[in-house]
Amino acid sequence: MSDGSLGSKDSTEPGELEALRSQIDDLDVQIVRLLNCRARLGLQAGRAKVRNGWPVADSEREREVLVRVATANDGPMPQDALLALYRQLIETIKQLEELEGIGSEGDTNG
Repeated sequence: MSDGSLGSKDSTEPGELEALRSQIDDLDVQIVRLLNCRARLGLQAGRAKVRNGWPVADSEREREVLVRVATANDGPMPQDALLALYRQLIETIKQLEELEGIGSEGDTNG
């Protein structure tokens, strides 16, 4: 029954799918840039904390970030999935801080 095509119902769907995929590809590039920007800012914040003699780890700030993200979510991304992504982002920035030696006691936070 299938001819190996996209299973289109009319002749416009393959073009529409191509356009949607192009938009997704463009967004992926933007998301990668934004994630790297977010990581750089997290590293800078960690360095600023060290310079000021403040603890690098800040669980209250992490909670604030997660609440802000949850509040900003208007779907369709499920809340638990979005928060899992942000928790992973925070953990990744902590690992980057450790690699850079930010928080000499190994106590880091992005």
